[in-house]
Amino acid sequence: MRNVCVVGVRTSWRTVADGEFFCPDCGGDRNYLRRTGRRRLIVLGVPVLGRGDAGPILECVACRGHFGLDALDHPTTVRLSAMLRDAVHTLTLALLAAGGTASRTVRDVAVTAVRAAGSADCTEDHLLTLLAALAADTGRMTGTYEAATGGHCAHRGLDPCGTALAIELHEALEPLAPHLAPAGRESLLLQGARIALADGPCSPAEREVLSTAGDALTLRPQDVDRLVAAAARTPRYPG
Repeated sequence: MRNVCVVGVRTSWRTVADGEFFCPDCGGDRNYLRRTGRRRLIVLGVPVLGRGDAGPILECVACRGHFGLDALDHPTTVRLSAMLRDAVHTLTLALLAAGGTASRTVRDVAVTAVRAAGSADCTEDHLLTLLAALAADTGRMTGTYEAATGGHCAHRGLDPCGTALAIELHEALEPLAPHLAPAGRESLLLQGARIALADGPCSPAEREVLSTAGDALTLRPQDVDRLVAAAARTPRYPG
């Protein structure tokens, strides 16, 4: 004789929104349904009594797994790539602004870093144009910039204690830090250190940028020192 469930609780789900998220079970970007529900007491297959609300939950369209709304705190792969691209771009511009762009080697290393982060169409002219725009924005940076022979920015340093620069770096790097493994955060700082050191030892302004970036990436000061020392051991060529 087949067993019959006499009494139980059943949840009726209703979809209230949808979107894309990183599914923890699938391990990739998937579509989700945001759902709320009502629990009902079932007697002999007939709903007889409400038992309260259920959810809200996220239901993965692919695997049908149910997750709490905190699953949306993890960025999608596409979003994470964009965050990394923006972080490298911001750090690169800050270092160029702090240390200058007179060296061909510095400009080449900077362009290579930005391209590797996902901006494949980045050019030297693109970075220099952005630097010129930032230089004109006195609300962000202190000091003035002058055009050098050949159209390159003259060597100018940012105020090493500039609050606006620190805010800019923190806004780009802090949201990314929780989603990177320690090795990933160190790799990002190391990349910045190589830009700063491409034309010789770090200037005080460049060192301040790297320290600010390290803080935003939750790296200890001694870790920043270690990574800068490691970057200094990388062979350099005159710019």
